[in-house]
Amino acid sequence: MSTKESVKERTKSRIKEPRLYNVIMHNDDFTTMDFVVQVLIDIFHKDEVTAQAIMMGVHKKGHAVVGKYPYDIAATKVNAALSRAKSEGFPFRMTLEEA
Repeated sequence: MSTKESVKERTKSRIKEPRLYNVIMHNDDFTTMDFVVQVLIDIFHKDEVTAQAIMMGVHKKGHAVVGKYPYDIAATKVNAALSRAKSEGFPFRMTLEEA
């Protein structure tokens, strides 16, 4: 007869939350307010009232944080917004900074 030994290993798994990045929208004198609101609704999934409020904050203060996301998601949203702006001829600007 053989005896079976039970070996238990303790493993510690620590799930590390991803770093978050602020997506910052910058004001310019050429990009229309309607375009900015539509980007906020379509790409950043803001409702109409929130999108209008963010757009006015950008207009009055020169910039505003439009969302906080993990890097890959933030970069994808910024690239989508900038591509749309370029295709419509706007010099629209957005940046990322660590939150």
